[in-house]
Amino acid sequence: MLVAPLALALFGPPPTDAPDTREDQDVEEIVVERQDEGERLAQSAEAVQVIDTETAKREAADLGEVLARSQGVAIRRGGGLGSSTRLSLNGLTGDQVRLFLDGVPLGFSGFPAGVGLANVPVNLVDRVDVYRGVVPIRYGSDALGGAVNLASRPPGPGTHGAVSYQGGSFQTHRLTGSLQSRLDPIGLFARVSGFFDTTANDYPIDVEVADMQGQLSPARIYRFHDGYLAGGGRLELGAVDVRWADRFIVRGFGTYARKDIQHNVVMTVPYGEVETEHLTTGANLEYRKAFARHVDFDAVAGYSWAKTDFSDMGECVYDWFGQCILDRPQPGEIGIGPVDQAIWEHTAYLRANVEWQPFAAHGFGLSVAPTFVTRGGEDRTLDDPEARDPLTFQRDLSTVVSGLAYTLTVLDERLENVAFGKNYVQLARSEEELPGGDPRQRDRDTVRFGFGDTLRYRFAPWIWAKASYEWATRMPRPDEIFGNGTRIVANLELEPETSHNANLGLSLDKADTKAGGWRLDLNGFWREADRLIVLLGNDQVFSYQNVFKARSVGVEAGAGWTSPGDYLALDGNLTYQDFRNVSSEGAFGDFEGDRIPNRPYLFANGSARLQFSSLATQRDQLSFTWTSRYVHEFFRGWESVGLVAFKQTVDAQLLHGLSMTYLIYGDRFALSFTGEVQNLTDRTAFDYFGVQRPGRAVYFKTTLEF
Repeated sequence: MLVAPLALALFGPPPTDAPDTREDQDVEEIVVERQDEGERLAQSAEAVQVIDTETAKREAADLGEVLARSQGVAIRRGGGLGSSTRLSLNGLTGDQVRLFLDGVPLGFSGFPAGVGLANVPVNLVDRVDVYRGVVPIRYGSDALGGAVNLASRPPGPGTHGAVSYQGGSFQTHRLTGSLQSRLDPIGLFARVSGFFDTTANDYPIDVEVADMQGQLSPARIYRFHDGYLAGGGRLELGAVDVRWADRFIVRGFGTYARKDIQHNVVMTVPYGEVETEHLTTGANLEYRKAFARHVDFDAVAGYSWAKTDFSDMGECVYDWFGQCILDRPQPGEIGIGPVDQAIWEHTAYLRANVEWQPFAAHGFGLSVAPTFVTRGGEDRTLDDPEARDPLTFQRDLSTVVSGLAYTLTVLDERLENVAFGKNYVQLARSEEELPGGDPRQRDRDTVRFGFGDTLRYRFAPWIWAKASYEWATRMPRPDEIFGNGTRIVANLELEPETSHNANLGLSLDKADTKAGGWRLDLNGFWREADRLIVLLGNDQVFSYQNVFKARSVGVEAGAGWTSPGDYLALDGNLTYQDFRNVSSEGAFGDFEGDRIPNRPYLFANGSARLQFSSLATQRDQLSFTWTSRYVHEFFRGWESVGLVAFKQTVDAQLLHGLSMTYLIYGDRFALSFTGEVQNLTDRTAFDYFGVQRPGRAVYFKTTLEF
């Protein structure tokens, strides 16, 4: 007699959606507010920050600006639209933070390195999920410092579409469009989307130019070789909510990007002909199905081909005015001789997840994510036609990331805990050129394990606390292991990076008080990273090496308030991270205790939004938005080396923006017009030492949704 009550207390009842049909008790009317996927994620046990892009789609700010306005996120750019972009979460940066589009690595989804996260059109993204150092197993990822997932709009019923155009300063034009249709009840689904970006990036910068006597003097000039052009499209066909699948979609995509390179890393030497090109094509198949006995299965399998061309064949020495002032003895502006090469990668991948919930309080998850990469290339500057091109040597990398998770949900779903373990396997197969020119086989097999736990306790529907931890691992990427075929040589002894990541946070979201809606997000974090990979070398040759360990401890806080009637909204956030070198030996042992150089450690954002409704019609809105961003000064080099007065620093910056949006909407459409001024006060702005970002810029954007 005690077995059934004991089982219910320990396991909870089996999950069911069946209503209570008993008629012998009073029925109390309960209003249930259905959460969307973003709200569900934000209030889950996962260490995630959810950024909604509904308002951003009508603004001129790109995805990089949207992310940079969030606490804990630092976006650094080497110029304007299309420039190199570096994202940082709590101090860890670059490939230490993995990027995804709908759960598939961004580079496999039609957005190669030449496009980058910040340059992905914001109008093609429904929301952004930022994972703080602890990444769920379903992503099948070896992320060291967290992950960012761009979520597109799910396949909804009916026919929907959107188109936007943006134009403005520096000859910038951006066009995006999407159209989707779902035929119910048969469930057929189709969607097409695309984008096109072009800009000259000819904004003014302050440099030093030489006169006829060779004396340097300050001058303001316009960038002349910094153009960017990118375009891409995606086609999706399939079925949704049919008997044999909840979702079955085949996707095909292609993206092209070309970028001019204007100068060296500190903006002291101009280039006039250096450029890069990126081309990516591919396809994938997505399948989801909720089976009987509370088993859910989803998988994405795909293939992508990516090609990167780099050309440095200029025969002129250019000045800052774009004039050829001297012929070079040999081609090549960067200084390493002529470079004209192509590198391509063939990638096949699978992301498969199974979830089983035998009882309402207990769930289990299994994920498997194999990835196979083959790299090749061509050096078009080889003099000897009989010699074997080093870029054609074998470069194969196989990685499998798998995970197991157990979810416990008790106390009327107030407490949720997810414990998980991960396994990382990487197999490298390569050829190394011997002094005589013949190759030899070089192989490497690596196996690592990781684990973690995430916990959420809900005090009330509008306030909850989270704690999370992961011992994370990042496997080296192909170019870190194999080099680039020129000055960066292979290092098959390279070990994975590891990090202990922990978070402790409190969140509040109360929208229905008499004083308006209130939002609060507090989070403290700790990162203890080891075996960090750095590019080291001399003037002739470089290689990636494991050289130091670092600790990052900090806090991030965000708060917001919306007035009754939604007339005024105020938001602000602050991030402080103490990211220091804790290596006691090796290449960086002399700098133990120093702050990691060339990274911002204190930054803040603020915004104020004033909105008026029903002005010309019953269905229109006029809004004004003010944004501000502050970044505290930081050193370019190690803080213990040299005198403070003579150190190279990136100065403190306070930048402002102002936008006005007019929106008119109906039952089936929404049309908006936006004018925006970025860097309103025309401050000299830098993300990197010496590399000037655009000054004041004016943009106009119109968006139609139907």
